[in-house]
Amino acid sequence: MSQPSTLGELKKSGWESVSVKEEIRRNAIARIGSGDELFPGVLGYEETVLPQLENALLAGHDVIFLGERGQAKTRMIRAMTELLDEWMPIVEGSEINDDPFDPVSKHARDLIDEMGDDTPISWVHRDARFGEKLATPDTSIADLIGEVDPIKVAEGRYLSDELTLHYGLVPRTNRGIFAINELPDLSERIQVGLLNILEERDVQVRGYKIRLPIDVILVASANPEDYTNRGRIITPLKDRFGSQIRTHYPLEVDLEREIAVQEAQVFETGDRQVEVPQFMSEIVATLSHLARESAHVNQRSGVSVRLTVANYETLVAGALRRSLHSGEEHVVPRVSDLGSLVASTAGKVEIETLEEGRDAEIIEHLVRSAVLTVFKDEVDPATHRPVLDAFEEGAVVSAGDDIASDDYMSLLEQIPALEKVLEGLGYSNEQLTQPAMVASGIEFVLEGLHLNKRLNKEAVGGAGVYRSRA
Repeated sequence: MSQPSTLGELKKSGWESVSVKEEIRRNAIARIGSGDELFPGVLGYEETVLPQLENALLAGHDVIFLGERGQAKTRMIRAMTELLDEWMPIVEGSEINDDPFDPVSKHARDLIDEMGDDTPISWVHRDARFGEKLATPDTSIADLIGEVDPIKVAEGRYLSDELTLHYGLVPRTNRGIFAINELPDLSERIQVGLLNILEERDVQVRGYKIRLPIDVILVASANPEDYTNRGRIITPLKDRFGSQIRTHYPLEVDLEREIAVQEAQVFETGDRQVEVPQFMSEIVATLSHLARESAHVNQRSGVSVRLTVANYETLVAGALRRSLHSGEEHVVPRVSDLGSLVASTAGKVEIETLEEGRDAEIIEHLVRSAVLTVFKDEVDPATHRPVLDAFEEGAVVSAGDDIASDDYMSLLEQIPALEKVLEGLGYSNEQLTQPAMVASGIEFVLEGLHLNKRLNKEAVGGAGVYRSRA
């Protein structure tokens, strides 16, 4: 069935006009009732943030998210558009999505008065019903609300004529969702201009007798630290938001790892197969968690999940670069590839140190700590005891990014106990026959034993030589 194209056809179709909050509420009820996720792809908030957000939407509240960078605030805001109806009718030619049954602008009212049921109707997709503004100190009322257009005045219209208006972002998002990111960065006098939108549901332009009853749901985000650092949210504006929801970083390493795997952009590598062992992705996630606890990292600026994603991508890229140089087709990250994380970490954490140039050293220490933490969690001490026995009997092993994967396969024959350790890491029989996977596992085990002070390690060029401490 085709969509109605005139006001008369729309009336006959049985379409009902509801506010945007009621529309979202109705669709949220339907999705929750059917067991569907309201925000698919948002991980780690199932028991904390999402129930609060669902309550806010069911209550018809405007929402402000408080949280540090990289906590999926913008992602959730943009995902709210999926709770709108897929298509919405407007008076054709309307700049502010006029409801055919309750027109707001003078253009729409005049058109309906003139044409009645023959008034043409257009349909707007829900993706076009979302407006967004990154708050900056130079944001003006004209940007958000609107301004008198001097060109339209020059055409002969009176200043009091509504048709002289050039609508801002908020009116153009009428009957939709408008988001303001980093709200505290908005100057206080501009925040005052939002008061009417949140309470009286209208806008005013330059004091003229122009009242536009705008139907929007307003969603904002803010970093809690910004209340005192860069700006603040004025109390009357905070009071008008129905719900204030705190976001947070992933509480568990496994969850952080899952997010990194989901969000990381790993490019096609032609015929090369990319495979990341779970312990390597856990090291990347653990690094972020340790950074959030480190006294050397400025916690006020936060340690974003973007760090985890960027490090995961860099780790894969480092392994790919190594495989390109060595001619290997199977790309599997190793511990020796972790050195590449210094570059991707340095720009995403603020290191606090009195000594110049210690940034890399501190990051390398965090990487080593992450390897040790994962090693203690994943490797059973009972399985690596026979490996240590082999070293005490004189075994010496070289490992590093310049060692070919095939060379590690011979170590399984030289030190059979290594195979048992790899099986404990979840290696299948097939993976135990893959040189690149074996190389990754052996490097992890050897480095873990070294960091656990069970093996000595001597740096020799790009490699490390492991031997007994005895």
